[in-house]
Amino acid sequence: MADSEAELGHAAGENSQGFTVDNECISKRVDEVKNWVDSLADKLKEVEEFYSSIGVSIGKDSEKGRHVVGIRKLQQEAARRDAVAAKRMQDLMRQFGSIFRQITQHKCAWPFMQPVNVEGLGLHDYFEIIDKPMDFGTIKNQMEAKDGNGYKHVMQVYADMLLVFENAMNYNEESSDVYNMAKKLMEKFEEKWAQFLPKVQEEEKIREEEAKQAAAEALLVKEASHIKTTRDLCNEICHADDELEKLMRKVVERCRKITTEEKRSIGLALLKLSPEDLQKVLAIVAQADPSFQSRAEEVNIEMDVLDEPTLWKLKFFVKVALENTIKKKKEEETKNLIQKKEATNKRNATNKLAERKTKRPRQ
Repeated sequence: MADSEAELGHAAGENSQGFTVDNECISKRVDEVKNWVDSLADKLKEVEEFYSSIGVSIGKDSEKGRHVVGIRKLQQEAARRDAVAAKRMQDLMRQFGSIFRQITQHKCAWPFMQPVNVEGLGLHDYFEIIDKPMDFGTIKNQMEAKDGNGYKHVMQVYADMLLVFENAMNYNEESSDVYNMAKKLMEKFEEKWAQFLPKVQEEEKIREEEAKQAAAEALLVKEASHIKTTRDLCNEICHADDELEKLMRKVVERCRKITTEEKRSIGLALLKLSPEDLQKVLAIVAQADPSFQSRAEEVNIEMDVLDEPTLWKLKFFVKVALENTIKKKKEEETKNLIQKKEATNKRNATNKLAERKTKRPRQ
């Protein structure tokens, strides 16, 4: 704003206070638009990161050919799938219940029907050896729980069944009756489980496929949200452009006219711009004149036919672009000097080391 204010062509007279207030309003609005643009940049970065994570680049055709399913429909489908999966698992648990009854009704099962009476049996070191006690009674309660705290998967029951046998075999001596009863019962259980396992494996395959489908649908839901965000961003960016254009015209209205000498200076400065910056210049001119052929093989910019807002845009753009070019050139020169100095130091160090080796007396 400092450069713009310096170019204002209004004389300080009786209306100077009015101009000052007006300029302050414009300056304030510029700051508001700047903050607005910064917030849009943050939102855009979030959207870009999302599309980058799924391997989609953002462009004019980013939404083309992409089918976005309704979020509510996806949520209903997910709920239905979860309900069907829960019913399948209930069926598996019911079938496993037959195996559980056969094991618990076996003549060797009685020592494992209730939690170990540690105090009554005087097993003072039991919890030093056994980390997680388990028994058939506890398993049965978990299988029949209706409060949502029971087993969610038949593999959880399988793990606890094995834990009953392993605890008994870890704590008791191999020669003891409890050890041998646990071993015999575990062999019986494993035999029954081997026949039941294919059903469990089939359920696992179904669940893996459903998990993949759920992940894909979750991605679709997120993508739908980001597509909406992208549309909103496009609208906001258009509004921001309109606001900036209004501000530019207000500023230009208060600026003196570009002189013939300044037009000539702008024309000469264009020759010093990079190809990338020249494309931006052509875009500025094309924005003011839709009939301007910015993609022609040869492009002539007639300074005398350009309107004042476009000339001021070019003036400030060229100024900033050349300053950035000079800054970049200096940074490049500094970088080259540092690299050259490092190379020289390295060469000197190598030469000194070679000299030491040459002067070192032979043993």
